[in-house]
Amino acid sequence: MIIKKNLKNNDLDKLYKELNELLLTRFNIRIQFYNNKLKQVHIIKKNRRDIARIKTIISIKKDIS
Repeated sequence: MIIKKNLKNNDLDKLYKELNELLLTRFNIRIQFYNNKLKQVHIIKKNRRDIARIKTIISIKKDIS
């Protein structure tokens, strides 16, 4: 899980980089899930929430600047 305090202090470039990494991770997790190789299914939910957190912070920072 991503810590919110660290995200709020980052600039937009770092947030976009983190978002791209999470989206790539989501893709890999989904591939494993559909091939029945994913043992820890709760990772899907954590990943989805982390993506939502980052997108929310990005939209807030865009509105401010």
